[in-house]
Amino acid sequence: MIVGSGFTGFTCARRLSRILRRRHDDVDITVISPVDYMLYTPLLPDVAGGVVDARFVAVPLANALKGVRLVRGRVEGVDFAQRSLTYCDLERRQRRMSWDRLVLTPGSVTRLFDIPGLAEHARGLKTAAEALYLRDHIVEQLELANIEDDPRVAAARRTVVVVGASYSGTELVAQLRALADAAAKQMRFDADSVKFVLLDTAEQVMPEVGEKLGKAALKVLRRRGIDVRLGMTLKEVHADHVVLKDDSRIDTHTVAWVTGVTGAPLISDLGLPTEKGRLKVQPDLQVPEHPEVFAAGDAAAVPDLTQPGKITPPTAQHATRQGKVLARNVAASLGHGTAKEYKHRNLGLVVDLGPHYAVANPLNVHLSGFPAKVVTRAYHLYAIPRPVNRWAVSLAYLTDALFARSVVSIGLSSQDDAQFSTSEGIPLPKIS
Repeated sequence: MIVGSGFTGFTCARRLSRILRRRHDDVDITVISPVDYMLYTPLLPDVAGGVVDARFVAVPLANALKGVRLVRGRVEGVDFAQRSLTYCDLERRQRRMSWDRLVLTPGSVTRLFDIPGLAEHARGLKTAAEALYLRDHIVEQLELANIEDDPRVAAARRTVVVVGASYSGTELVAQLRALADAAAKQMRFDADSVKFVLLDTAEQVMPEVGEKLGKAALKVLRRRGIDVRLGMTLKEVHADHVVLKDDSRIDTHTVAWVTGVTGAPLISDLGLPTEKGRLKVQPDLQVPEHPEVFAAGDAAAVPDLTQPGKITPPTAQHATRQGKVLARNVAASLGHGTAKEYKHRNLGLVVDLGPHYAVANPLNVHLSGFPAKVVTRAYHLYAIPRPVNRWAVSLAYLTDALFARSVVSIGLSSQDDAQFSTSEGIPLPKIS
């Protein structure tokens, strides 16, 4: 039983199915997940920016996981003594399933802080619904600003605050800037009237890529008119403005919160030891004192054997590789092969900074500008685990290079769809 269909759960299921088919072992593999796809989250900024269609970053499980049983539901509890779990299906019915081996990869949710108004008025970038909502919301605000009689309100509608200057937040603000520039040309207003503010408590943009590339990214952002404020975060969030921790005020109708993640709510309900909100596991990804239970990905505190005393960060690169080790070790627990410890070799990061620019450090080779852009897009096309999706994304990249970006508000995702609480599981239907 594999809980979750993110990078780790998806990779584990696909690899484990292949191993067992080669061994001709009659083992039932079940993936239980709130959604019926694997979401390629690194491209969510491209979805929010109107470059890539949301369908192209969703890999359907039924198509990609041959020989694996798929169950749509949100796991709510695990009974380790009885080797069973309970889950809630799409119609809110409580169901129970038994297991012999349990793989916990429920992923993560956006990490929130106790900031007044944050959950009500800000939106994240963890799901396709959130990305679509941000795109539609910003386009709508720009359209409303064009007919607004009050100059102050119009300026607020044209102001976007993004909190979080890691690679996700930085990519998001760069893509939204490009979307706003395209909107300015098509709607015939001054692009400089759209203000973007990027906040982070850190003293550097994207510390993940190193000081040199971080400075290069900061230079690009500021050259594109993005107001980057380091060592700064929010104090209060309201419907039409935010208050920063230095008590300064920014009038805005759009706040994106991209400051990191924490383990899925299920983890805190298991009654097992955790570290920084993530389930403690051994280097072989087994849960201590439960040899039949494994965990990895964003929800697990996987020891980083390359940096003793630390745990691996919640990145797609770690999650995918941990999924492969999970498959091997679960198969070993069933008598096929030998188990191994997870040891990561960092291949670097790629960060897309909008039109014609990116920064990347593949194999510790520092790149910026157009060469980094080529490497970044090539990496994503390689990493998406389905040929049809790769083809669709490559066409989207080509379209973006040859034609003006489409600026439309389709309304596929409502404000309720994009709430932080909704991203934790199944958006359950309302019952009257």
